[in-house]
This record gives sequence, C-alpha cells and structure tokens, in this order.
Amino acid sequence: GKEAIAEEAFELLAGRAYTEALRENEIVPVSNPEIEREQFEEGKDLIFKATVVKQPEVTLGDYKGLEVEKQDATITDEQVEEQLNNIRSQQAKMVAAPEDATVQKDDFATIDFKGFIDGEAFDGGEGKSYPLQIGSGSFIPGFEDQLIGHKAGEDVTVTVSFPEDYFVAELAGKEAKFECHIHDIKRKELPEITDEFVRSVSVGQGKTEPAYNTAEEFKADLRKRMEDDAARRAIDAYNAGLVELAVKNATVDIPEIMIEDRAEQMVQELAMNLEGRGLKLEDYLKFSNKTIEALREENKAAAAENVRADLVLDEIAKAENVQVTPEDMNYEIFAMSQQFGADPKEVYDIIVKEGRVSMLASSVARKKAARFIIENAKGAEKAE
Repeated sequence: GKEAIAEEAFELLAGRAYTEALRENEIVPVSNPEIEREQFEEGKDLIFKATVVKQPEVTLGDYKGLEVEKQDATITDEQVEEQLNNIRSQQAKMVAAPEDATVQKDDFATIDFKGFIDGEAFDGGEGKSYPLQIGSGSFIPGFEDQLIGHKAGEDVTVTVSFPEDYFVAELAGKEAKFECHIHDIKRKELPEITDEFVRSVSVGQGKTEPAYNTAEEFKADLRKRMEDDAARRAIDAYNAGLVELAVKNATVDIPEIMIEDRAEQMVQELAMNLEGRGLKLEDYLKFSNKTIEALREENKAAAAENVRADLVLDEIAKAENVQVTPEDMNYEIFAMSQQFGADPKEVYDIIVKEGRVSMLASSVARKKAARFIIENAKGAEKAE
C-alpha cells in the first residue's frame, strides 16, 4: 500500500544521500548506519541522521630500519637422531610382548573394560577388545597409568575421576570404577637404519630404483633437508617478527564492532573448514562443551590482533603509495588456484561473482606493505 511505497522511497533516497555524505566527508564506515528520521513528508526536504562507526585513524610508528633477533637454524645431532627414530617408528612392526611381560608405557594393550558410577553401569562406558596405547592420553587421565605393571590375562580395577570440563556433562567431575581385562600386550619392533632398510623404504611412488643406496647417504640427505627446512622457518619467523614490530609500533584505537565482526568471521571460517571434513559446527561445539558465544569470545584476542595488523599495513601501503597491478592480482589468483587445485579462471569468476575483488586487492596491498617492511629492515634481510 501507500506506506510500503513511502518506505521504499525513503530507503532509496536515504541510501543515495548517505552514500554521497560518506564520499563528501571521506568517511570509511566499519558498521551499518543507525538511521533516525527527522523529516520525511511530501513536499518537504528529507532530513535524517545517520550514526556510523568510522574506520579508526592509524598513527604509524617506526616501520623502516627495524631489527629483530634472527632464529637459530642449527640442526643438532640429537635432532637428526630423533627424526631417524620417528622414521623407524613409522616402519615398525607390532609384535607380541614376551609371556611374562607387564604393561609398560608405549605398549599396546588389548583390553575389555566396563565402567561404573556409584555401582551403576553408564552409557558409553564399555568396550570389548579395545587396542589402547599406554601413554597416548586417549582415555581419562590416570586410566592408562593404572594398567602399567600388569600382565596379559589379568583383571584390573581402575579408579578415575572424569574431568570437570568433560564433554559429557552428566559424567563431568564424577568418580568412576572400570573393571578391565587385559587380553594381550603388543610392542613396536623398530628396524635398524641399515643400507638394506634405506634401499627398501626409498623405492616407491613410481620409482624402480632406490633413492639411497647406503644408510650414510640417507642420513646426510635427511640432515640437509632438516637444515633447509630450519632455514626456511627461521626466515619466516624473522620476516613475521619485523611485521609484528611495525604493527606494535603503531597507535590505533580499534572499535569493538570491528573486533566482533572479525571474531564472527573466524567462527564462519571454522564452520567451513569443518564442513570440508564432513563435520558440523554444532557437533564441534557439543564435543568441545562450548557455546557459540564462548567461541566468539575466545576468538576476540586473535581477532583484535588481525584487525590491528590489517589497519596498520593498510596505512603503510597508503604512506608508501603501494600500487596493486593487474600482474599482482593475476599472481595472487594463480596462487589461490594452485592451493585449491582449481582453474585460475574459475577462481577469478568466483571472486567477481561474490564481489570480493576489492577485498583481494586489499589483501595483495597488505602483502606488498609487509614486503616493504622486510626489504627496508636493518641489514636488508630479504624474504625468500
């Protein structure tokens, strides 16, 4: 009716006037406006008040000539040995423990168990022939430790208390007794790093010849790969430290609405990641014994840091007249397509369809601003 037409006319006229006012006053809003009508009558000028939270001002501190401590990228013999043991563990065989063996940490015990609270069995408290790795922490704290020292064939009573924050609310904080029977004990038998071993594990993935012929050759290559990885991580940490320092040196008062919006965005990103793995956010919250409000609150500290970094990098990009070229955009779209295993044209079409071109350009500008900080640091340590 007439009221609906008037409402539509107000929204159209007010929207145009609001957009024009933002442009004339060079205001960048970070919230939706709260509109108060002051005059909206036929034959009279439209008068309304729009209250909006605007993007905060950033006062830059030092961001050139910065210096941060470089991370030690040295790889020790102990670290190489630890990695060799990890490889041995991955290739280990499960073997039965000796007949008189008792359960020890890292053993795999096959057990039956049945739980009772105040003498009554409870749902989810029973298992048959369950393969439990001792020390894995997969059962309630204290459960696995009480099996240590017992032999296969023995019955063991385990007494534990469910944690106060246990995800099943009706069990949280309660004491339970579990009647357990140990069927058998298995242990990992680790292979030695011999010439024969490295030849056998380095054939595969379409290769017909082993990548290594001797254990020494394998160990030398492992050390080199570990050193290369440590060097990359050291450079990444150094570069991140420079950017963090530039952000810390700046002064900015972040409106709460920006932090809340980013915290909500982080929740939505988590939901999408879970969905990609066939899970739902509701199930995650139930398992974690959290509400969505608590999750948002948890995200606020990280959200504030993210918003702060974005604002400071935006200001540095502006101060240094950082330009985003078509080549920059193409490179970013190509990198995204590689990450998601998609065609670059498809990625571009999605970005355009969802109206995220300017958002992507802002992201590229921030990356270029970060690179400017790194390339102008004291000693000019370059990113790689």
